[in-house]
Amino acid sequence: MNKYMIYLNSRRCIGCHGCEVHCKTNKSLPVGPYLCEIDHETLTTIKGVPKTEFSFRSCYHCDEPFCVPICPTKAMIKRPDGIVFINEEACIGCMACAGACPWTIPQMNPETKKAVKCDYCMDRVDAGLKPACVTKCTTHALKFVTLQEI
Repeated sequence: MNKYMIYLNSRRCIGCHGCEVHCKTNKSLPVGPYLCEIDHETLTTIKGVPKTEFSFRSCYHCDEPFCVPICPTKAMIKRPDGIVFINEEACIGCMACAGACPWTIPQMNPETKKAVKCDYCMDRVDAGLKPACVTKCTTHALKFVTLQEI
């Protein structure tokens, strides 16, 4: 069972994409792949007031991830706390994981030619810190929570 999740309070989000920038910085990623994304609904008018809704998307760290058993080199691993991550040394860049994922979450890093995906900044989590996207959210719209806190 998954222990963690990233929760977005969409009423606080201003769509600044700071989470995306800090994720890329923390993971030293080039422009191409996004391990997390902020998206928004089309602008609508409700009672005369323009409104939009933001959503946050990253890996869902599935209870039974499709990406883990499909990986031919066993580079895709699920930890006991539910964090699904890629052992970069074992990854051969075949992208079978992306094909197996219903949301095509794993992406190709054009510099390393290997798969990348959100791992909740597990090195930070293991050190008692929050993921970079959560830490650097300027409006505190993102929260890193355990499922017991929901």
